[in-house]
Amino acid sequence: MQISARGEYAVRAALELAAAYPATISAQALADAQALPRKFLEAILADLRRGGIVISIRGAEGGYSLTRTPGETTVGAVLRAVDGPLAGVRGHRPEQTSYSGTAEHLPTLWVAVRAAVRNVVDEVSLSDIVSGQLPDPVVALTKAPDAWQSR
Repeated sequence: MQISARGEYAVRAALELAAAYPATISAQALADAQALPRKFLEAILADLRRGGIVISIRGAEGGYSLTRTPGETTVGAVLRAVDGPLAGVRGHRPEQTSYSGTAEHLPTLWVAVRAAVRNVVDEVSLSDIVSGQLPDPVVALTKAPDAWQSR
């Protein structure tokens, strides 16, 4: 899985909002806190608003806030709001692919890949990350002997 800059920035901004929840934070303050380009962040915040992850409040005390508690907001929801489906194959959902011959069973692998990604990003909430208390199954994945090695 490749995490886009848009996805990474969205998660980082959402974590700032989670840490401040239920207070509102301005786009400029979010950008400053995570050293993100403000204009790009504003476009990301618009996607998060359309995706139901954040609300925007106008006025002097306005800014952005999460629509749900940090414990109810998953990393997967944030990523989907800005980048769409978690796993795609050439622009299609894994279950929409079909192949013939020796590749006939490849859609099963693509669906399994998506399920594996979901088992991490849909099980980790923003509050889990802010608190540093990731779910045990996620932590266990990081303990595998080669987890931190590039391949």
